[in-house]
Amino acid sequence: MSSPFYNSHHSPIGAFATLTIGQKGQTGGLGLELPGPANEGIYVGVEDSEGGRYRALPFFQSSEGRAEDFDVEGLAEFSRSPAIDQFRGEEIERTMGAGIDEWRARDLTFRLISPLRPVPDPDVCEVDALRDAVTPAILAEITVDNRRGGKARRAFFGYQGSDRTVGMRLIDEEGLVGVAQHTTTAIATDDPGVYAGIAFQAEKILQPDCAENLAFLVGNLGLLVGTVQPGEIRTFRFAIGFFREGTATTGLKTRYLYRRFFDSIEEVLRHALARFDTVCRESEGFDARLRRRLSPDRAWMAAQAIRSYFGSTQLLEREDGRPLWVVNEGEYRMMNTFDLTVDQAFFELALNPWTVRNVLDLFVERYSYIDEVRFPGSDESHPGGLAFTHDMGVANAFSRPGYSGYEQSRLNGCFSYMSAEELMNWVLTAGLYDAYTHDFAWAVSQRATFLAALTSLINRDDPDPAARNGVIGLDGARCEGGKEITTYDSLDASLGQARNSLYLAVKGWATYVLLENVLRRLDEPEAADDARVQADRAVRTIAAAADADGLLPAVIGEGIEARTIPAIEALVYPFVLGLPIDPELKKTLGRHLEAVLRPGICKFADGGWKLSSMSRNSWLSKIYLCQFVAERVFGHAPDTEADGAHAGWLRSEENAYYAWSDQMLAGRAVGSRYYPRGVTSVLWIAEGDRPLDQVRELLVGVGAVV
Repeated sequence: MSSPFYNSHHSPIGAFATLTIGQKGQTGGLGLELPGPANEGIYVGVEDSEGGRYRALPFFQSSEGRAEDFDVEGLAEFSRSPAIDQFRGEEIERTMGAGIDEWRARDLTFRLISPLRPVPDPDVCEVDALRDAVTPAILAEITVDNRRGGKARRAFFGYQGSDRTVGMRLIDEEGLVGVAQHTTTAIATDDPGVYAGIAFQAEKILQPDCAENLAFLVGNLGLLVGTVQPGEIRTFRFAIGFFREGTATTGLKTRYLYRRFFDSIEEVLRHALARFDTVCRESEGFDARLRRRLSPDRAWMAAQAIRSYFGSTQLLEREDGRPLWVVNEGEYRMMNTFDLTVDQAFFELALNPWTVRNVLDLFVERYSYIDEVRFPGSDESHPGGLAFTHDMGVANAFSRPGYSGYEQSRLNGCFSYMSAEELMNWVLTAGLYDAYTHDFAWAVSQRATFLAALTSLINRDDPDPAARNGVIGLDGARCEGGKEITTYDSLDASLGQARNSLYLAVKGWATYVLLENVLRRLDEPEAADDARVQADRAVRTIAAAADADGLLPAVIGEGIEARTIPAIEALVYPFVLGLPIDPELKKTLGRHLEAVLRPGICKFADGGWKLSSMSRNSWLSKIYLCQFVAERVFGHAPDTEADGAHAGWLRSEENAYYAWSDQMLAGRAVGSRYYPRGVTSVLWIAEGDRPLDQVRELLVGVGAVV
């Protein structure tokens, strides 16, 4: 039986906020805009049936020592003897879904309910629907079964604030009682039988000297306490809120869009509590659908990934009132990293397609640029064209127009430019959006961008038309003698180098295929023909690179003979749109996949997938994508051994702190932790001829109305 002690996000949508909880110790907490867990104590417990002592879930550390900072000689006899014991690990059971996370220990049940619903387009939706979707709160329930008890027992829920710049406070309004840290985080209930208190120790709140002493604002621990009478089973309901009052970002000034509807965290809490039954019903429905469609390992990984995705989302409002959607890059907090946008597009298109359009538009408006290209080792520049930045900034600081927060010149690896791949990412994401939503007016508005992207891609192949082979052959001039890289920036050249990369060769082919599709709809036949020519060239180049065993080199024509699974990755784009995959390319990549999925090449000893034969660094989000392609395009059976290994990596004690993580070095999380990209996993449920429609049915429980 796997351990239940791993951290998970529990997040509202678009608030860049989370209650992280699950790993033992003070390793979770209420976090706002953080790169990792807040490391706060979370208190969830109940009084023993004998009375006087308490049992709690193991998510805190003792805090009685803080009084000694004031009463240095202990003369005041202020502190209480510890009276809270933690439940033993074997007493605790957990059922974790994307919507409901439930803990059971003896006669205590604790549930955290996270909202799972589309965010409607703010420009056209009803106000109530938007307010409900972006309410920055999650919900919680504590149920105590005291039907066999002979005494009244107290149940409690609270947290230890970690922000050293502000203090804890009580919320005591008509119909609302709670604890908060300043104006940013809070837990509250509308239950009239619950009281709240602040102290150094939980015991001082559970067994107060007098009611007046509950407002001890020197303390940093706040609890809500309710009583369960003998012979009774009782449930207490809570809202957990997050709030940022003023300016949210610099560089491009914004505020959170939820500020349209809420002026305080108290208003957030009231609204969340009023919608408790609806949110709970929606989340339970989603979890039931997910478990019906996937194996236990896959359902669990998808749930963890979806939670981590929502914990990284921000819905902002610009000064002119326009919405701005951001997905932050986990622990790195880079904003709308394009490598992630393209992979998360399947999830977002199925859930709320307007967010994809919103990000694409901002890339064109502010984060595009024109550069030239150079052959390796040459200072001579050739015409290049349109490109896009890697990201839009870092940690709530938007970068200057035309530049990312990440990319640097004169480098050959991590932090170099990704001009070619980001150009492909814009086209692929835009092509997915156009084909899935049939938003022809938007495609027309971006006609010039599509045409410029085609010209730029062709120029990055070779300046000599006669020498073109459909594959990226030059580096962007912004590299200044360095070389362009791919999204696989922390891997070796087998996947990290852009020029002549097999991974980008297939991705480039897919880009040309989607470009041709869009351009024909836009009545641009000559440009569409050019895209088709380049796609055919790419197929010939890729097929010619195979050796006698059908294996393809990771980098074409440069002597780098590593073998990689992501050679097949980009087939996902035409496949989900129902566009044909070139038969020769499919045959070539199918032989390659069969050859590399063998122990010792692209498989670890535990059965987990290894992206490159030359690297122990494997990325789960990309594995999920490639599993989908292997199963749906090439007809492979689901690799249950690999699923067990991948789930085991995430559940392992050394990785459990960061919830869902992407970069795994032989099963150990070394980067891209607390990360949103794992929602590629939702493609696992896609069967039949309309994969994105099936994903939408899973996410919202209705037909594919976009």
